[in-house]
Amino acid sequence: MKNKNRVFRAIVGSFILISLLLAIYVNINWLWFTAFVGANLLQSSITKWCLMDIILAKLGVKD
Repeated sequence: MKNKNRVFRAIVGSFILISLLLAIYVNINWLWFTAFVGANLLQSSITKWCLMDIILAKLGVKD
C-alpha cells in the first residue's frame, strides 16, 4: 500500500481544491469547509491526534 502521509496529503489537498472550486462556482459558503480543513490541520499539529489518520489506518494504509 501507499505511504499514509502521502495519501493524507492527497486527500487534504483535494478537499481544499474542491471546496475552493465549489466556493467559486456554487456558493461562497463552501469556504467554511476550507476553513474546517485548515482548523483540523492546525489542531492535529498541536495535539498530535487526527481522525483522518485513524480512518486511513482502519482502511489498511501503512505508515
